[in-house]
Amino acid sequence: MNNSNKRYAAWWLRMAAIYLVAGVALGNFMGATHDFSLRSVHAHINLLGWASMLGFGLVVQHLADTLSARLVAIQFWLHQVALPVMLSALAALMRGNPAVEPLIGLGSATVGVAVLCFATNVWRGTGVKLRAA
Repeated sequence: MNNSNKRYAAWWLRMAAIYLVAGVALGNFMGATHDFSLRSVHAHINLLGWASMLGFGLVVQHLADTLSARLVAIQFWLHQVALPVMLSALAALMRGNPAVEPLIGLGSATVGVAVLCFATNVWRGTGVKLRAA
């Protein structure tokens, strides 16, 4: 059993819970103030934060023995660093600061690389399971 991957799976699930709380809090704030200018931030918190991290955690937990621990770690840290940068810059853009667009691009590209790490790892890990079946 790959304990490193199991630890990362637990951290993915913990971070998903944090993003769920943040997404719900932002949604409640927008509803209470009738200011929906941050709706794209809200959507990205829920999709790239809550939903994606929940999925990553469950997949890594399920496939822990066949996934590359190195790719799991790289994906985790790229995503954890890039997503807050992207979300903060997106919020600033939605509030009228166009100078942050390069940060959105950098954050988005880095999240994209993290997702490619995940897809590569899952492809390889499930190939191991298919060959063993």
